[in-house]
Amino acid sequence: MTDAAPALDANALSDTTRAASDAAARGLAVDFVVRDGTGRPTNADFGGAQIVKSVVVQRGDSFVFVLTPLDGQFNWAKLRAHLGVNRLSLPDADAAFAATGYKRGTITPLGSSTAWPVIIDESLSGQTVVVGAGSPGVGALVHADELARAYGADVVQLTSAATE
Repeated sequence: MTDAAPALDANALSDTTRAASDAAARGLAVDFVVRDGTGRPTNADFGGAQIVKSVVVQRGDSFVFVLTPLDGQFNWAKLRAHLGVNRLSLPDADAAFAATGYKRGTITPLGSSTAWPVIIDESLSGQTVVVGAGSPGVGALVHADELARAYGADVVQLTSAATE
């Protein structure tokens, strides 16, 4: 974490430590950055890196992580076709927490309580991105291609175009 970072409470520090431990175990280089400020995060908050949203999607009795640009809308039909299913849904906040161990707004594959499959939108390929780190206001800077390798992610065209 950066030297000028605001202090994290014990729970936030624990969640970020869990994310860092998982990344290290996978050989994934991650730089954790605490965002200074409030409101909706912007790419400028993280040195211009593309902010990624991690959406936990339910398919039957299991889940998958779908990673897309923060402002990107993924195509549900493409996701269903890729997964070979007819029905997917978004779990409520309690079910998402039970599936990942993280609250909404902090969900990330890094250190998730269950290592669900990861699907990354191909528009993120080749970029340094910011994914959640398990704690509010903390981002994990990582190269999207390395993230895909570390998690055995499928890289799939799910959005129309990369958005800022």
